[in-house]
Amino acid sequence: MPLFTGKQGTRRAPRGTGRKAQPRRPLDAEGQGRNHAPAVAKLHDMIAERMRAAIARALGADLASVDPVVRETQDARFGDFQANVAMSLGKRLGKKPREIAEAIVGAFDASGLCAPPEIAGPGFVNVRLDDGVLAALATSAARDPRLGIAPDAAPRTVVVDYSGPNVAKEMHVGHLRSTVIGDALARTIAFMGNRVVRQNHIGDWGTQFGLLIERLFDLGKAAGRDPVDLLGSDVDLTGLYRDAAALETSDPAFAARARQRVVALQRGDAETRRLWQALVAISAEQFQAAYARLGVTLAASDVRGESFYNERLAEVVAELRAAGLARDSEGAVCVFPDGFKTKEGAPLPLIVQKSDGGYLYATTDLAALRFRLRELGARRIVYVTDARQQQHFAMVFATARAAGWVPDDARLEHVVFGTVLGEDGRPFKTRSGDTVRLAELLDEAEERAGRIVLEKNPDLDAATRGGVARAVGIGAIKYADLASDRVKDYVFSWARMLAMDGNTAPYLQYAYARIRAIFRKAGLDAAPSVPVALGHPAERALVLQLLQADGVVEAVAATLEPHRLCGYLYDVATTFSTFYEACPVLPAEPAVRESRLVLCDLTARTLATGLGLLGIDTLERM
Repeated sequence: MPLFTGKQGTRRAPRGTGRKAQPRRPLDAEGQGRNHAPAVAKLHDMIAERMRAAIARALGADLASVDPVVRETQDARFGDFQANVAMSLGKRLGKKPREIAEAIVGAFDASGLCAPPEIAGPGFVNVRLDDGVLAALATSAARDPRLGIAPDAAPRTVVVDYSGPNVAKEMHVGHLRSTVIGDALARTIAFMGNRVVRQNHIGDWGTQFGLLIERLFDLGKAAGRDPVDLLGSDVDLTGLYRDAAALETSDPAFAARARQRVVALQRGDAETRRLWQALVAISAEQFQAAYARLGVTLAASDVRGESFYNERLAEVVAELRAAGLARDSEGAVCVFPDGFKTKEGAPLPLIVQKSDGGYLYATTDLAALRFRLRELGARRIVYVTDARQQQHFAMVFATARAAGWVPDDARLEHVVFGTVLGEDGRPFKTRSGDTVRLAELLDEAEERAGRIVLEKNPDLDAATRGGVARAVGIGAIKYADLASDRVKDYVFSWARMLAMDGNTAPYLQYAYARIRAIFRKAGLDAAPSVPVALGHPAERALVLQLLQADGVVEAVAATLEPHRLCGYLYDVATTFSTFYEACPVLPAEPAVRESRLVLCDLTARTLATGLGLLGIDTLERM
């Protein structure tokens, strides 16, 4: 859809698809929240609440809890909301739906909110919001740094576990979804006023380190050097691991030494631990470099890998035994949580200790969960991993609850996601069939975006063009991941994600930049401090869209579905495009001009806030 063509038109602004917000505070007559709270656009529930009151008054108090079935109308000619409750109540009460609708309309209190409802067809009740109320809400949102988005009334400590790459293995495209989705959710939950504790549960312990460390000792001995000195910041840890794994297969003596090295690591051998710590440090440095390029908020202090829980694993097993949950089974220690069966119908075990005394991922995950609840004080824990781990986490959660570790007010949530596919419909790989390295993917994104920027705006200097290319390229990758329903696989397409039209990051970034250009042309740094006035249908449609921000952000924090925010931002941008075509801004008479500049500013700030929650940069110029 074109942006800011400047042409005049009569096309009606598209209706938003974002879900209407849920009220946390009622509004007074001037659209202000009580206790001086920002105006909150909870229009859907306000209409529904008054509709329920009308039903109780007209048809009996026993019907006060009936769902009034309030929905957005699909056609603005019929108002903003439609209540369909008369259909179901007609059957229940043995009356014609239109008769029910007439009774509801007669008892409906429209004061300070909307025009008197109208009846359409067999009994649909249509409601059109009062323009004065909408204007007051828009004015309040425009003057509020949070755009009228109220924080949670009862904030909590929320742990978000995401990214979780493995030490000594370079990050690749398989790490992209957990990292990008998890970061957007952490940002959004924090924006709603919660204390968010980010946790990067990296794989920094286990048998693979026996192979790596033994290989490094061999290489150091052959070179006559301290093996730690071989670990420069540019070391290819993935290649090192690949070589060690090949030796494990081809050289039985090396494989035996590697197994003994694992034992030495677990027992705290000083030289083995020293090399292990160097491996972890190099990997952490590489991870942080990737996070910096992606604009991800994970810090080095957020890393709490598997090794952190090593000393707690025996306690976990002992507590599970004491609770009567863990028992010996075929040499191992297992928990059999209720409700989980094998294909044959037998109880499905969650193994927490192997027959040789070693521990497994399940033990570490239980220790981490216990730590987060008891020591971090979490009352909501969000795990962002792929769908293949769904059963694993369901069993871990069930075990923790059975052990009594999870307070009644705590929520455990597994945020699953699908696979990144190539355009051939198969898991995304290089042409040679190798896993796509994340650094190479980001390099290509910036290169492709740079070519587009050069084509669109050849007058930009090289430094500015490079900054724009980074923001556009990285933003395009992140937005393509976030814009699709996370539970589904999505196809990685450069052409689609870098497109300047459609539901893409470049389209939204361009929309923001073009709005900022309006202010530069006007010679203004900020919008005038005037009330919003509605005089054109396109202005009204834009305000209705902007006032949904509160409910959309709240819904994303609650449902952990960032694609809702992406869809909403796209609706905002397209609705603004229609507004701009229909409503001249700078050429308008002064009073109208100032009001429309307020709407432009509110739109830009809504786009910037939403993209910021997704971890995507906005640009003053593109």
